[in-house]
Amino acid sequence: MFGKILPWVLTLLLSIAFPVVVYDVATGHGIGEVPALLLGSIGPALELAITAVWRRRVDEFSVVVLIFLALGVVTALFFDDPRLLLLKESAVTGLFGLVMLVTVPTSRPLMFLFGRRFATNGDPERVAWWNGLWAYPGFRRTQRGLTLMWGLTFVVEAVVRAVLTYRLPVATMVVVNAVVPPVVIGLLAVATFVWAMRARRAGEARRAAAEATQVPAT
Repeated sequence: MFGKILPWVLTLLLSIAFPVVVYDVATGHGIGEVPALLLGSIGPALELAITAVWRRRVDEFSVVVLIFLALGVVTALFFDDPRLLLLKESAVTGLFGLVMLVTVPTSRPLMFLFGRRFATNGDPERVAWWNGLWAYPGFRRTQRGLTLMWGLTFVVEAVVRAVLTYRLPVATMVVVNAVVPPVVIGLLAVATFVWAMRARRAGEARRAAAEATQVPAT
């Protein structure tokens, strides 16, 4: 039970609350906005470190987040503009959404790859089982539909946050950038679960109907 709750607690404390609190405290003590934003990024980095120690491994998603954090540090070193630092997060989200959209018509849409990771946990036999599901048209439609949904949502979210970055105060955007992404991902995860369950039930119903129409051998 604790192992299931821990990731959510870490995300709430370190990736959502920590950046907001640190930014407010740092700027309230005279620290510049850019350094305050960088200090706030320590929270998500700590979450990754604790998760890696707890699971005793570093997965590809943690590596991606670390790359994003590193890009933020590099951006801060070359550009003394807090809004540009905030805009980087929207740009990364939008780029990821576009990559997802590009993979929709391919034989390996990104949600197929992500689904394989979570459904198989790297077990070779389950990976082979998951890959074999691609032979079914309904499964292919579901994976492409899910990838389209995630890609479009990420692109729209990125555009909205990019516009808000130059319309809202920096302090407000710190809260927006901390809260909106996990909320959007959570809603997408729920929608993905519902979609997958409905697709699974529809597939089982089609198989049952096909078996019922078969003439028994004599």
